[in-house]
Amino acid sequence: MANNRSLLGETWDFLKVRKAWWLSPIIILLILVATLIIFSQSSSVSPFIYALF
Repeated sequence: MANNRSLLGETWDFLKVRKAWWLSPIIILLILVATLIIFSQSSSVSPFIYALF
């Protein structure tokens, strides 16, 4: 159990070892979209997000 690592740590090691830096913009974009979806669920933030689109 001492080798238990987070998803972020595993992803970082994968990018470092495999030299797959082209994946980093895709991962960043997915994280941004996920946070946008999470914040759009609250009713106080919804009008501001709807104004963006």
